[in-house]
Amino acid sequence: MIKAILFDLDGTLLDTHDLILESMQHAVKTVLREDIPPERLMAKVGQPLSVQMWDFTSDRELHDELLRVYREYNAVKHDDMVRPFGGVEETLDELRAEGYPLGVVTSKRHDAAMQGLQLFGLDGYLNCMIGSDDWPEHKPHPGPVSHGAELLGHDAKECLYVGDSPYDIQAGNGAGCKTAAALWGMFSETVLLAEHPDFACAGIRDVPCLL
Repeated sequence: MIKAILFDLDGTLLDTHDLILESMQHAVKTVLREDIPPERLMAKVGQPLSVQMWDFTSDRELHDELLRVYREYNAVKHDDMVRPFGGVEETLDELRAEGYPLGVVTSKRHDAAMQGLQLFGLDGYLNCMIGSDDWPEHKPHPGPVSHGAELLGHDAKECLYVGDSPYDIQAGNGAGCKTAAALWGMFSETVLLAEHPDFACAGIRDVPCLL
């Protein structure tokens, strides 16, 4: 029986696709003077940004500069380019009213994740928020998901983890959660179903129906 729900953030609660892609394009163009295809830039969304940047350079100095330029650009554009997916607030409100503890486990840094949540008042629905700097391991490792379940006061096997990336499903499955693939996010249904989620949801309003 599911007693608590954990969500990914980008691509699951918040639509950040265009912001992430534009920030990536700006960073690699500015630092590397390259045009890299969007599918390559977005291939590892769902893992920490520092991990993603190693796909574009093996040089530590260039890696760190990519991070700096990305984050600087992203911070300026954030509030104008981010929005919650339709039905997010209604879903969180319904789940909270039913008594389910709620949390977010994201590969985004804590402060950056909170910026998006607070922008739309979604932080008020959450009992915990785990960012990439809140736990030593990162998705697809199950550690941060297990920690999120612990903070919600439940064993991972009593929790549902909802995410839109294969790394979310891998982490949730590894932690022992029930997992739900968010088909409205950044990865294709084929990619997500290959990770064997317990459920697949066309929209976030389907999540309460799983319970």
